[in-house]
Amino acid sequence: MNHEIFLIYARAANGTIGFENRLPWHIPADFKRFKSMTMGKPMIMGRKTFQSLPGILPGRRHIVLTRHPKWSCEGAEVVHTVADALDLARENNDTGEIAVVGGSAIYDVFRPMADRVEVTEIHAEFKGDVFMKPLGDEWIEVAREDHEAKGDTPAFSFVTYKRTKAE
Repeated sequence: MNHEIFLIYARAANGTIGFENRLPWHIPADFKRFKSMTMGKPMIMGRKTFQSLPGILPGRRHIVLTRHPKWSCEGAEVVHTVADALDLARENNDTGEIAVVGGSAIYDVFRPMADRVEVTEIHAEFKGDVFMKPLGDEWIEVAREDHEAKGDTPAFSFVTYKRTKAE
């Protein structure tokens, strides 16, 4: 089976995707969308992203790609190469999809292989120490769902991009 690889992340207007190993915003609808898009699928992530999670997210495989040869954690399936991460994600995966969930270095490695990108575009700037560059012209927007600001929650959009050509 050929598995579609997709990146999923939230990005502020200034490119921020994280600050001090956490999200610098709280958008419940984004958490709900992340859960629905990753449920039942293998998730590939870096060690820092795994450690930033509140715990093992139910119903999903946690494949952690790390350079640290002795690192391990209960609930994580640890790999040290991109090929091993993809092999593990394809194993016993009948969903047809592989989710890449961060951080920025992992996104950079998998972006050339991705078929789709799911972004929560946050229409505000946030202080950050981890950033994501904008997508290039090899991506085309195919879906958008806009949400207005409410209370402390900034305006945001759920946007789906599909690859149109090789990077």
